[in-house]
Amino acid sequence: MGISEKVLRFQKKGTNLDDLQQKIEGYLKSEGFTVQTSAQSNQGTVLQAKKGGFLRGVIDADRALTIMVSGEPDDFTVRIGIGKWLEHLGVAAIETLLISDLFFVIDVAETAWNFEIEEKLAKQIESLVG
Repeated sequence: MGISEKVLRFQKKGTNLDDLQQKIEGYLKSEGFTVQTSAQSNQGTVLQAKKGGFLRGVIDADRALTIMVSGEPDDFTVRIGIGKWLEHLGVAAIETLLISDLFFVIDVAETAWNFEIEEKLAKQIESLVG
């Protein structure tokens, strides 16, 4: 059985979620990822990141690192996992996305890579939130 996602919950931080999303996006781009972001909505924002050739042989080409930020500045959740690369994410509102497409249960070959990336990203997000 694979690990499906990592969930980080932050309370009483007063975090500007737009800024956080932009900082996560900037971090991923600095790591060489192609990043796409969903339209802003009351339900939150989804970011997807993939790296050409980086996952070849480990993860299918149509899969992406998926990050979902939802909640309020004083009580929000960041979910990190592997999902299907959604071609039209930039114009999609989170309400129209299927959570089953956003987060897969992954197999053992993907788990080690996923865990390493999730842990690194989780530490980065925790430091961004403060």
